[in-house]
Amino acid sequence: MIQRTRALFFLWLAMLMGAATCLLALTGDAAAHAALVRVEPADGAVVGTAPNSFSLTFSEPTSPLVLKLIKPDGTITTLDRFVLRDTTLDIAAPTGLGNGTHVLSWRIVSEDGHPVGGSAVFSIGAPSSGSPPNVSDAIDWPVRIAIWACKVVLYAGLFIGIGGIFFTQWIGGPSPAALRVAVGAAGAALLVTPLTVGLQGLDALGTPLSALGNAVAWTTGFSTSYGNTAIVAAISAAVALVALLAGGWIGKVLSLLALVGVGVALAASGHAGAAQPQWVTRPAVFLHAIGITFWAGSLIPLAAALRMQSPDAILALRRFSKVIPVAVLPLVAAGILLAIIQLGSPSALWSTAYGQVLIAKLVLLVALFGLAAFNRFWLTAPAERGERPATAQLVRSIRLELAIVLAIFAVAAFWRFTPPPRALAAAAAAPASVHIHSAKAMADLTITPGRVGPASASIVVMTGDFGPLDAKAVTLILANPSAGIEPIRRPATRLSDGTWQVDALNLPLPGRWAARIDILVSDFELAKLESPIDIRP
Repeated sequence: MIQRTRALFFLWLAMLMGAATCLLALTGDAAAHAALVRVEPADGAVVGTAPNSFSLTFSEPTSPLVLKLIKPDGTITTLDRFVLRDTTLDIAAPTGLGNGTHVLSWRIVSEDGHPVGGSAVFSIGAPSSGSPPNVSDAIDWPVRIAIWACKVVLYAGLFIGIGGIFFTQWIGGPSPAALRVAVGAAGAALLVTPLTVGLQGLDALGTPLSALGNAVAWTTGFSTSYGNTAIVAAISAAVALVALLAGGWIGKVLSLLALVGVGVALAASGHAGAAQPQWVTRPAVFLHAIGITFWAGSLIPLAAALRMQSPDAILALRRFSKVIPVAVLPLVAAGILLAIIQLGSPSALWSTAYGQVLIAKLVLLVALFGLAAFNRFWLTAPAERGERPATAQLVRSIRLELAIVLAIFAVAAFWRFTPPPRALAAAAAAPASVHIHSAKAMADLTITPGRVGPASASIVVMTGDFGPLDAKAVTLILANPSAGIEPIRRPATRLSDGTWQVDALNLPLPGRWAARIDILVSDFELAKLESPIDIRP
């Protein structure tokens, strides 16, 4: 009874410690999986003269990794002069750009640690004859497969290794077989963690697996938020191994710290940890990880003890059956909460790659919880009474639980390659905006969302020197002559805050539209402001 109470107390303590750590780690707004909102010059644009700069605007703050310009003759120029302004990256253009088709290529990393790449084709003067310069967007399957495989090994090492060591320290006595597996799993996590950093760097830079030996791959991997995850994960695995050597109360404390470290490591990066609100998502990821670690780590030691019919097996089973709800209930609650936040809408469950991975995981979870319920309500009681057939069946069932858990790890590792629907929705809802300036007047035009379909426009008008402008009327005119769309004229309505609003817009095609704002300054003066504005698909 005393041992069970201690286990319950310290499991709760681990959860509280980690949740507090995650909250203290919030040092500002973290970003989601970033998506491109606007690029200047726009993709497909033809400009009259060479631009002095390029501009990339993303849905969230990012950090540039690789920026390059591919010229019409195929030569590549690295763009190393840039300025970050919140979500916008302003890049200085090389001098002496000639006419023809160019490709602006970028690779950035979002604050959740995941790289995002893309390119935009634009022409100076006129498009080049023949095909534009080639930019390969093909998936590097060797790198991707290596990332997935190492992610699965890392999950198994952290959850089964560290969880198994925690179980042997707090719930049941160590069996040689269980200890060998726990040590092997924790050791695998310790060894594979640095490799995942190098692979992260390769993926971020878009370089092949053969470049893994280059120092830049490792420094790039550590520079992302995943570097923090790798450091904490490696330390946690090492601490868990030391806990076995130390034994006694020192071993118990160290195994507890290692358990906490798993939760902190997984909350430090990734889609779920980067979602808003941070004060909810990071502790939720932590609790989810702690629950998985305790449950998955307990399976092998428990099955080994029951199979060997050791004297402490029944006692360990009783302790586990009492403690497991403490881990599972927060695990389930946190998982449901994170799924709701990540999906954003029910339709994303089947319409996005992220949701389809979640469906596969849910199918496995239903089987896992069904099997766990069968074990608890039909097999645990007779096994505790020493009935050998029930004990043997329970061992087989626990092994099947372990197989399902490993399958869940394999499925969950695919999330590394799928942006969450919430990030896609945020990018789709991002507005298109432009500032138009003349000597008489100027205006800030914002179309929300800045993509094809129903939209609304907000217009702020000012004098040419940024003073207030009490206009009598404002009219918005949008046209896309290259697509055969004649001017769409909509009068704006003045709101109480002084802005002008246009509702019931419907933009049928993406591309570069011509925007004109007619400002009736007085009965005898009309200011016309014109500028292109890019509408996304």
